[in-house]
Amino acid sequence: MLEMRDIRKAYATPQGPLAVLDGVDLTLAAGASLALMGESGSGKSTLLHLAAGLDTADNGEITLDGQRLSTASEPARAALRRTRLGLVFQQFHLVPSLSVADNLTLQARLAGRETPDWSRELLTRLGLAEMADRHPEQLSGGQQQRLAIGRALAGRPALLLADEPTGNLDEASAETVLTLLLELVRDSGCALLMVTHSARVASRLERRLSLSHGRLLAEEAR
Repeated sequence: MLEMRDIRKAYATPQGPLAVLDGVDLTLAAGASLALMGESGSGKSTLLHLAAGLDTADNGEITLDGQRLSTASEPARAALRRTRLGLVFQQFHLVPSLSVADNLTLQARLAGRETPDWSRELLTRLGLAEMADRHPEQLSGGQQQRLAIGRALAGRPALLLADEPTGNLDEASAETVLTLLLELVRDSGCALLMVTHSARVASRLERRLSLSHGRLLAEEAR
């Protein structure tokens, strides 16, 4: 599903180039789950953005669902994100003017992949069915994050990329949201690449890798 080979990325600074990723190799099979750990500034979010085609690597090859991102145009990468990817971030990025139901189906509709039965099931399993006509500001933080997860899964993506999806929640809400996320990912059959700083969260996924100074360390046993 995802293959990254010899990925290198640096950013310009007044002091000169700052290497963020320095020869990263990573593979993720269809339907598998992988937690990417590391301290702040280790390159986790950069790697996730590269996998999503939101940024481009300086060197190396990235293949997503059989398509080489390094040779794909920006319109092609955008189309791939709409149809094959789901994205979940710490910030919910919900549309204030849309209802809960319309926020959930927004990405799927744009991709032409909306399935009404699946959308209704998601609302029910997310505990949001009775709030379908409300707006995001009427929801708690945990409810908003559940809605963001539902939006990412509504189009049945092949790969879900999640950047600290429970980072802004209290411990109880985070555990509830994480459990629900993993259940929905399993039932939808998509692969999951999650960035997290939490060993507890990472332990819930099938594989764990850590980034340090732009390099991947040996894979940790579950």
